Amino acid sequence: MKTDKLKITAIALFISTGVFTELQASAQTNKVLNIAFEAPDDGFDMVKTYNYYSGNIAEAIFEPLLKYDYLARPVVLVPNTVEAMPKIEQEGKVYTFKIKRGIYYSNDAAFKGKKRELVAQDYIFAIQRILDPANRSPTYSFIDGKIIGGDESVAQAKKTGKFDYNAPIAGLKALDPYTLQITLTRPDYNFQYILAYVTFGAIAKEVVDFYGTKLAQHPVGTGPYQLSKYVPRSKIELTANPNYRGFVWNFKSTGTAWDNQLVKEMNGKQMPQIGKVSVSIIEEEQSRWLAFKTGQLNFDKLTSNAVTQALDGNRLKPDLLKQGIKLYPNKDAEITYTMFNMQDPTVGGFSLDKIALRRAISMSYNQAESIKQLYQGQAVKAEMLLPEGVSGFDPKYRSSIGYNPLLANKLLDRFGYKKGADGYRNLPNGKPLTLKINTENSSKSVIQSELWKKNLDAIGVRVEFKVSNFADNLKEAMQCKYMMWGGAWIADYPEGENFAQLLYGPNSGQGNLSCYQSKAYDNLYKQAIVLQPKDREVFYEKMNRQIEADNPWILHSTRIRNWLIHPEIQGYKTHPMMNTAWQYLDIQPSKK
Repeated sequence: MKTDKLKITAIALFISTGVFTELQASAQTNKVLNIAFEAPDDGFDMVKTYNYYSGNIAEAIFEPLLKYDYLARPVVLVPNTVEAMPKIEQEGKVYTFKIKRGIYYSNDAAFKGKKRELVAQDYIFAIQRILDPANRSPTYSFIDGKIIGGDESVAQAKKTGKFDYNAPIAGLKALDPYTLQITLTRPDYNFQYILAYVTFGAIAKEVVDFYGTKLAQHPVGTGPYQLSKYVPRSKIELTANPNYRGFVWNFKSTGTAWDNQLVKEMNGKQMPQIGKVSVSIIEEEQSRWLAFKTGQLNFDKLTSNAVTQALDGNRLKPDLLKQGIKLYPNKDAEITYTMFNMQDPTVGGFSLDKIALRRAISMSYNQAESIKQLYQGQAVKAEMLLPEGVSGFDPKYRSSIGYNPLLANKLLDRFGYKKGADGYRNLPNGKPLTLKINTENSSKSVIQSELWKKNLDAIGVRVEFKVSNFADNLKEAMQCKYMMWGGAWIADYPEGENFAQLLYGPNSGQGNLSCYQSKAYDNLYKQAIVLQPKDREVFYEKMNRQIEADNPWILHSTRIRNWLIHPEIQGYKTHPMMNTAWQYLDIQPSKK
């Protein structure tokens, strides 16, 4: 990719209904944003992964049809690469989009020196790649059974061993080069939220054909940034895409003091302003905290080990305030959990003794102590599968599983997990019982491992920890080749289906990393998704109870992210759905 010698002084062309408008590009090469990820990505082909860190980069490169308004709360969808919000017909079954003319991909060798314009077929191709069984896309669950002709195309691909990208799909039509029509099998007003997810961003077939198996290291899109340097598990650099059309920062305040300040700083600026984004992979919390304190990072999440150094209660300490550092606390629309591999011979299965084992392990884990030790109190206990901020969340719901090591011990005794002479339990067949938990190499992981050891010792269960990295652990989980692993899910769109699909049986090994297959749960899921979101709550409650009965997960907490921002950064605000906000920011010299 020829991205080393960017001249971000080019003229951007907006083409609308045949009229050209010239606008001076704004990104400045001397404005470099330095940030860190706490774990590595696993490439940027989002059809094949849902790695959170991969998604952060992909959001800056690939463009879905729709996006979210930066400041509006509750979240609001707005046009992205389309002229207007879709025309929705047949009570939510037919969506028609008009693609803006004059949107171009970043320059790439795949285009053989030609400038490549975005067309409707690119979005059809993106959806076809999600449907293709060979890609085993974690995002397939978002559209499984929803697009007319989609299931038939998938079935044919499984039969022949190859997906036919040239075969028409009735529900995916390019009515002309700039008009896309998607027809669903049933009404779904939720569908436009799905189309705002990064995996549905446009991709050119030429790029996929050109890079083949190396596509994940060569993302090419129409978004504000392009990949200029990639050192896996170490360094990622993005530079402004000179072909990007730009936009004017003109978002409306929600009335908060924070928003008012953002509008004052940013209103009327041509975006993006930042010419380069440099991402370092810093897994160790102390190192990341020191990098932020010394100004090597422009903003970062406050690491749990540094909470007492940075905060007095919920306020920044005076020494940080004097430096002009700002605090933005945010409770993510997320849940954290521990997954059991339901295909594992030790902890998986649905026999009463296996369910009892998972239940006892769940009851042994002290959530309150975990929140105190892991997050220094900056988290709240999760009671249900859906977090606050997502449609279907019930603030009155309470889990039936609580911390109760006494009852956990009795349960294990009752189902034949007897203790040996060393005080540790054996399986009902007399063989040693040893749990194996995948984890990562960080100080937080060490603390969590110590908590697990302490809690499991209290019920007489041995445990071993397999230390690896996030990307490799994710690959094992997608192959259902692990025993236990901790996970987290941050909302991709603000409706409960996004979380409920994580345990839907047909998604096993894709979105469903517990490889959980329950007829009862699946039936509830299928009944829920044909309803309007406002009518799904009762089914989400029943799905939660089914999870508590089978225990494929141990539900933990929702974290409170305390973002610390150095004073040179302008325009910063976290968003419940968007993970990347670099194109909305500016960097200005400031007196610290």
